[in-house]
Amino acid sequence: MSENENRYRQIFCSVFDVENAALDNNLAYQEIPDWDSVGHMALMAALEDEFSIEMDIDDIIDFSSFEVGKTLLNKYGVTFA
Repeated sequence: MSENENRYRQIFCSVFDVENAALDNNLAYQEIPDWDSVGHMALMAALEDEFSIEMDIDDIIDFSSFEVGKTLLNKYGVTFA
């Protein structure tokens, strides 16, 4: 697992207070109570801070699951290889 993958997973676990294993099932928006609109913005802020990026509003809206997020972050140079 890459360093970026570890950082990405840690942010999800921290923001949503979930176990790392919960991410293996492609956790999705509103699948858990903490991932509501407020939680979504907290996640976006944490990702932007951690990876020193500024996401486009369309990407923030399209960020609908753990796996989709990886694809979107690739646009900003965050790789998971």
